[in-house]
Amino acid sequence: MLPSFCKDTVTRIRPGTKESRGSIIPDWATATTKDIEGCSMQPASTSLSQDGRVLGLLDEYTLFLPPDADVKAGDRISYNGQLFEINGEVRIQPAALRLDHIELRLRRHAG
Repeated sequence: MLPSFCKDTVTRIRPGTKESRGSIIPDWATATTKDIEGCSMQPASTSLSQDGRVLGLLDEYTLFLPPDADVKAGDRISYNGQLFEINGEVRIQPAALRLDHIELRLRRHAG
């Protein structure tokens, strides 16, 4: 259980699947959602790129979730009207000297 100050609610978005040319691929048109309470969304980094044509933004966050949250790599997270991709694996942090929780690295591209 995370501390009481973890009051953010995020929405986990999980794609359905469909077959395309013999492969099973994500189908975002049939995605399901689930709200997850008791989270803490923390800014990690942000960067701006200008390649002469397009102004690009990369925004990264760390999301701490309760240990029983149903999330996995390939899901997306919606928070405060913005859509984030999970960057890497879902990290389960068991209690040793700290509280059990799940940790995700999130990123959002714009531009």
